Amino acid sequence: MDLKRSSGILLHITSLPSEFGIGDLGPSAYKFIDFLRDSGHHYWQLLPLNPTHAAYYHSPYSSYSAFAGNPLLISPELLVEQDYLNSDEVSKPKKVSHKKVDFKAVEAFKVTILNKAFVNYKSKSASSSFKKFCNKHRKWLEDFALFQVFTKEYGRGWTSWPAEIKNREDKAIKKAYKDFAEEIEKEKFFQFLFFQQWEGLVEYAQENEIAFIGDIPFYVNHESADCWANAEYFKLNDEKEPTHVSGVPPDYFSETGQLWGTPVFNWKKLQQNNFDWWVQRLKQNLLLFDVVRLDHFRAFSAYWEVPAKEETAINGKWIKTPGTQFFRLIKKEFPEMPFIAEDLGSLDEPVYKLLKRFHFPGMNVLHFAFGEEKADNPYLPFNHKPHSIVYTGTHDNNTSRGWYEALDKTSKKHLRRYTGKEVNKKNVHKILHTLALKSVSKVAVFPLQDLMGKGEEAIMNTPGTIKNNWTWRVEKEEIPVENVKLFREKNILYGRFKEPVPVVKKKKK
Repeated sequence: MDLKRSSGILLHITSLPSEFGIGDLGPSAYKFIDFLRDSGHHYWQLLPLNPTHAAYYHSPYSSYSAFAGNPLLISPELLVEQDYLNSDEVSKPKKVSHKKVDFKAVEAFKVTILNKAFVNYKSKSASSSFKKFCNKHRKWLEDFALFQVFTKEYGRGWTSWPAEIKNREDKAIKKAYKDFAEEIEKEKFFQFLFFQQWEGLVEYAQENEIAFIGDIPFYVNHESADCWANAEYFKLNDEKEPTHVSGVPPDYFSETGQLWGTPVFNWKKLQQNNFDWWVQRLKQNLLLFDVVRLDHFRAFSAYWEVPAKEETAINGKWIKTPGTQFFRLIKKEFPEMPFIAEDLGSLDEPVYKLLKRFHFPGMNVLHFAFGEEKADNPYLPFNHKPHSIVYTGTHDNNTSRGWYEALDKTSKKHLRRYTGKEVNKKNVHKILHTLALKSVSKVAVFPLQDLMGKGEEAIMNTPGTIKNNWTWRVEKEEIPVENVKLFREKNILYGRFKEPVPVVKKKKK
């Protein structure tokens, strides 16, 4: 993938303003594209758009489907415009916060109006576009709809379902299609609504020369349609429970490592079938996004595997992944290779070779650049490589202002000496913004919180914690539209945006 010098903003859909307790694919998303266009940015980077669940505190990185869209992101306003609901059927939920997402309240509200939309749809003649959608996405949609229906019927924990359902016996599955026909259709319909609204937003983005950067978590949950429908691609025992789970080894930050607990892939089986599930997963994401970030990239070289019975990640081991063979196949499928490697953290030589062999752009995070004055720190701007993306911070970091306020004296001194400026909590976000724009990295991306100068109250996620994450929202009046001209001028100054040449119409003789 050849990157063009440009910039972008990182903001998840849930963080957008709306009157319904959560950001969605409606009017605010379109207005944010206007903001990106007017301020001279080219990319809008998002977190995964897959469904989230209360059991995982609504983390977009812990979904029950690697293919489906999140129904909570469906816009009620667009449902009215699309004639799926009447305006009087969309009463705004009471006591919703404009600063935080209350997922419990939002879920109750959205389920109610989506059910109304389905009832209204069923009262009309069948939609040809719905049928086309179901045919186009059949490979994953059938399994996803069944998984959702069985979860409601038998409860969470698919390994405890009736054996014939757990093991996907043909007779039982065929019977389920008859017994739960309407419920299955409803789940498909919700997905249809999500993709219909998303495609409308993508079309508007393309008209305004805005591109989307998406995000793919490496692992998927055991409690997922993917694991249930493709059990042979995961290391599971005869009862379909994981024999080994994911994590990372002990390091400077954790004496016991991190035990993530998701099942690990059976790469031998995947390779035997030409990595078909992964190919479909990437293909699905490239239907949604122009570029995709591959989270936890180092696992494509080797991953840390821990026996499922362990309580910490200490007793794990590195297992090689057939990354070279995998990406050779992927390059045939997607010659442009529109992927970004999340290559943060401690890497080894095989990972670097894999990155180099397939020319993946990596990530540079400025929050990691300052500490002891070591000139070989790869995150210092003068060490950046052009074929890369520079970030002030990511969704897993503090905001730049919050980061600075927690910084030790040595790091603050280094930042001051490096920039030649008197840095303080009120201007640090502006200084890092300029540093990133100056970088030789072809693409510079900024969390919206950093363009706003927000403090730690605006953190999206704190790694190692599970509660109080993923809820931050920007209020309508907070989006810095007053700085549109300034952002545009800075993007022009540092070669990240070019003013379009005006078209001069010739006068008719």
